[in-house]
Amino acid sequence: MHHDHRLTGTSGQATTEYALVLLAAAFVGLLVVGWATTGAGAETVGRLFDRIMRAVIEQT
Repeated sequence: MHHDHRLTGTSGQATTEYALVLLAAAFVGLLVVGWATTGAGAETVGRLFDRIMRAVIEQT
């Protein structure tokens, strides 16, 4: 007997899990953006950006 995945519900479960992973990733992304744009986070990101730019300029 051949089982069709559409009838077992496993693809629906996978879609739900995928959606939850995307929501979690978006939430973490928002937390990182919030941290990076305020207070010490902004200062840290600014220093990192300056360091990267200096390294790029020194390579040329």
